[in-house]
Amino acid sequence: MDFKSSIRAADAILIATPEYNYSIPGVLKNAIDWASRPPTDNVFHDKPVAIMGASTDTLGTARAQYHLRQCFVFLNMHAVNRPEVMVSFAREKFDADGRLKDEKMRRLIGELIESLVALTTTMTRH
Repeated sequence: MDFKSSIRAADAILIATPEYNYSIPGVLKNAIDWASRPPTDNVFHDKPVAIMGASTDTLGTARAQYHLRQCFVFLNMHAVNRPEVMVSFAREKFDADGRLKDEKMRRLIGELIESLVALTTTMTRH
């Protein structure tokens, strides 16, 4: 199954991203652009979506996530608004094996997933 087919078949989308230069990584932007073209074949149309990210700085991907939300307007995606999962100072919050050890962040991620499931369920009922 190719990239666009995988997105089309998904009930919802979860994007986990770092932040580069106050924005989303170029490869993520390119993937979004590619999957939404041509406009008559935008596979993101009407999809529920949630965002989370981790960064080594203070804001923990806030700017990248807000840029993504701007893209979602054009793509006609339905974003989970809360909770916002922005892991700041990521080096301190993951162990040597890459596991998240910060309990507050683990709880927030669980709440984000629950919110995405609830939004998806609500949208599929209507």
